[in-house]
Amino acid sequence: MVEDPLATADCLQLTREVGFDHLLQGGRPYATSCPLPFQADSVKTARDVTRRTLRGWGLQDLSDDAALVVSELVTNAVRYAMYAATGHREITLLLMRVAPHVLLAVADPSDEMPRPKEPDFVSENGRGLYIVETYSQCWGWDRLSRGGKAVWALFRADS
Repeated sequence: MVEDPLATADCLQLTREVGFDHLLQGGRPYATSCPLPFQADSVKTARDVTRRTLRGWGLQDLSDDAALVVSELVTNAVRYAMYAATGHREITLLLMRVAPHVLLAVADPSDEMPRPKEPDFVSENGRGLYIVETYSQCWGWDRLSRGGKAVWALFRADS
């Protein structure tokens, strides 16, 4: 649920004006990016980077929820986007602090838009985007100019 729609809109507008392609290049004091290979252990790496980054920003209270969401986004990228990978393209994790928000994004080479499924709580898969929606303020995806997409989730960081 979005508590501050104007601040949320401002954060998303800023992100879109700058563009995920530019943000994914990293090297900014308010952002961390991390390339990840198409491997199952990339999920653990993404969780570790997320927790370490949030702790460094003084936002450890957000780290469990954010790590869960990052796990789901990276799992989806590894599972579904690796077949779209041509050459040595990889997944990229981006964490960006735009007070009072933290934006998490996972970019992959697939142009396939993410499609939420009706959650089946008995099945072992199919709940990823439901979890992302439940734990974040809002989520979405943007196409990248180089091809592929960035799936993002926005969190309110109260610190």
